[in-house]
Amino acid sequence: MGRPDPMCPVRLGDACSLCAPGASGPESCPLVAEVMRDPGLREQLAEMRRESLAVR
Repeated sequence: MGRPDPMCPVRLGDACSLCAPGASGPESCPLVAEVMRDPGLREQLAEMRRESLAVR
């Protein structure tokens, strides 16, 4: 059995595709870092997650 693929915390439902040069996963992704650093973007992401959970 292989290791599970890490999920992208920004692109909900997508596996991390290492789309940012130099990233080794979500923990070192500059896009994820920028979203988490910006209060407005972080709130938008939280709202998207809430909407995604409500649909299920």
